[in-house]
Amino acid sequence: MTMSPPEKQQAHEMIEQLDACQLAAIIHLLQVMTDPVARSIANAPLDDEPLSEDGLLALDEVRNEDVRVIPHEQVLAELGITQEEIDRFNEPQ
Repeated sequence: MTMSPPEKQQAHEMIEQLDACQLAAIIHLLQVMTDPVARSIANAPLDDEPLSEDGLLALDEVRNEDVRVIPHEQVLAELGITQEEIDRFNEPQ
């Protein structure tokens, strides 16, 4: 599907309104959308193979655990890195 010039212009205008974090997220999304491997994974058929008894027990165990969500910023702080360092690392050279 090709976009018409007005649609492309609208997309450009919307991108111009994004802050740096939003723009980084959109760039990542576009990279995933245009990556043939990611596209293949997204289009792969569902795994319909039945789970083993061990697999079912493991799932039950995980489902019954108390899950503690750790914010991304906290994980970065604990690792001693910043989002900016990650962004710089991911930039093409």
